[in-house]
Amino acid sequence: MSTTPAFRRLALSMALGVLWQPGAHAQADRAATLAPIVVTGDATATPLQPSPAQERATLQQVPGGTNLVTPQDEVRLVTLRDALDFQPGIVVQDFFGGIDQPRLNIRGSGIQSNPLNRGVLLMQDGLPLNLADGSFVIGLLEPRNARLISVRRGANALSAGATTLGGELDFQSFTGTGNDVISVEGGSFGRLGLHAAKGFEGERLDGRLSLSHDKADGFRHHSDSERTSLHGNFGVRGDNFENRTYLSYTDLEFDIPTVVPKNRVWDDPRGVMGDQPGDQPNIYQRDPHRKTEQLRLANRSYWGTDALNQTFGVYWQNIDDTFTEPTVSTPTTGDTYGAQWALAGKWNTVDYRFALDWSRSDLDRDLYIVSPANGSNVRRFGHYDLQAENRSALIGLQWHVTPEWSVAGDLKYTQAVRDTHDRDSGSKVDQDWSYASPKIGVIWQPSARLRLFANISRSNEAPTYWEIITGSVQNPMMGMASTQINELDVQRATTYEIGADGQLSDGRYAANWSLTLYRSNVDDELMSVTNASGFGSAGTFNYTDRTRHQGIEAGLNGTLPGPGAGAFDYRLAYTFSDFRFRGGEFDGNRIAGVPRHMISAELMYRIGGLRFGPNLRWMPSDTPVNHANVPGTEQNSYALLGFKLAYQHDKHWSAWLAGDNLTDRKYISSYAIRSTSVATAPGYLPGNGRSVSAGLSYKF
Repeated sequence: MSTTPAFRRLALSMALGVLWQPGAHAQADRAATLAPIVVTGDATATPLQPSPAQERATLQQVPGGTNLVTPQDEVRLVTLRDALDFQPGIVVQDFFGGIDQPRLNIRGSGIQSNPLNRGVLLMQDGLPLNLADGSFVIGLLEPRNARLISVRRGANALSAGATTLGGELDFQSFTGTGNDVISVEGGSFGRLGLHAAKGFEGERLDGRLSLSHDKADGFRHHSDSERTSLHGNFGVRGDNFENRTYLSYTDLEFDIPTVVPKNRVWDDPRGVMGDQPGDQPNIYQRDPHRKTEQLRLANRSYWGTDALNQTFGVYWQNIDDTFTEPTVSTPTTGDTYGAQWALAGKWNTVDYRFALDWSRSDLDRDLYIVSPANGSNVRRFGHYDLQAENRSALIGLQWHVTPEWSVAGDLKYTQAVRDTHDRDSGSKVDQDWSYASPKIGVIWQPSARLRLFANISRSNEAPTYWEIITGSVQNPMMGMASTQINELDVQRATTYEIGADGQLSDGRYAANWSLTLYRSNVDDELMSVTNASGFGSAGTFNYTDRTRHQGIEAGLNGTLPGPGAGAFDYRLAYTFSDFRFRGGEFDGNRIAGVPRHMISAELMYRIGGLRFGPNLRWMPSDTPVNHANVPGTEQNSYALLGFKLAYQHDKHWSAWLAGDNLTDRKYISSYAIRSTSVATAPGYLPGNGRSVSAGLSYKF
């Protein structure tokens, strides 16, 4: 893996120094002037930047499962799993345990995208981050820049363009002087993180700039990772009007240690293929890695009142992404454009909204044979011009029948286009689909402490280019390789969902709880399986018969009295996933990819500015790694024990310490999904061993 150039490190140091200067001057003047206390609660909320309370009120009007995450409340906030670990219905599986690309799953959507990602719509401040074909690079996300994360699971997604089984996640940025901070953190496996943010805020103008740099050597051999991110936004506010511009740049690169046979997880969890004589593929020689750069510019405007308002947004992003697996390297470059318009208002007891969504990606994608001797590109065997486009419309109504009862319905209509042109052969395969995604739901809220809901919905997911185009290498030394364009259908599902949430008791020791049950009957599920190396694609197909996804999503959090003047804060999240084939070749088998049971729990004792306590991540049963459910090949159950400590010295200084996998448990964190396999074939990713990390931050 290439190191970061010296000029980039110098630029980063200078930028951090500039951001630090206001804090340094404040320290010099400390005897005369105290730093101001900035209130970033409801008083500073705007239509484009709602407060957590306002966002929670919006989610309460959704007749289905949702999550509201305030990531800055976490003791440690390094990876996406740090932000989402204690959320019911969201499963994050580490791939390489660093700053890379964990597998994100909601209700089984996109579980076959291995190791790439699809199945959910990721958004930044209300506008999509996905390419128009539905794919995304999840490692580009920066949770430290997120003020809150709003998750609408499944067909509970609110935006017109979100029609997949998994739903949508909206990462909403800090603005103005919210979270002005400089921090440094480090730990095991060469972990180093720097983050700084500073903003200004006036009566009608505000702006903010944040910069972060992270690197890690990784637990396993050949698992270095590094990411530099820059995020900025500028806002203008007026009477019943707001406009906000967003700019971001991310440079992400990481080595890929790939998979190993199952016995090596226990014998040598740090090892990779190439550590033993005769290993093929030899990871050191082939050098699998990924390097992605993304530049993004977006703008949103809001005007009107609660009675009648409009929102309009546009965005552009450029991506330069090279994904090199052991046998094939796939560079992709291109631009994505999009626009959204929404009209919302109230008429008597009816809330209504109309929305239009358009997105397009123009991409160039090549496929190269990777040399088994030195990892260089031997020969290009695929040269594609790709155009993906989506046109979506939405109409939504919510009728408040009584103060306790409301009925909500959405109808989304989408035209999806995936045009593929092979520049070498001149062949062209154009695929397009039109589909409707309706939903009807009901909410009953008999009291302020109890809400019950139910809904029936239809979801649709078109394939991405990672499914449409596949390439395989037969003989790299002789330059023998082939590529093909797959003609696929849309994955469709009908989902039935019931649930409830509320609060037990009142006051300081109230407990918040949620419970959701769902069943999705899926047709033409998109199935992607890996090849013999355990990392390259062996093809994608629509399953010829039915599949079923069903599960339980439950969460509990609150506070209990503790000794002295302290208290215990607790969190518990349980996600049950029962995904099965209901006919066809694998009839009755479990679909590989997601743990059947996943439990996350935390108990923290809090007194004054001190918090500390244990946490648990527990997968209590084995998980199939192939659709044939071959005995002996499963991902074995595991339990990981951790501990966190945080200390808030004053309104400026804070520090934290965290330990993970304290028992140094050897376990399989994830795996390659195949139709069938044997345990001796490479296919398993060892999880990180025992680690310790710590951080220090100063808030202006």
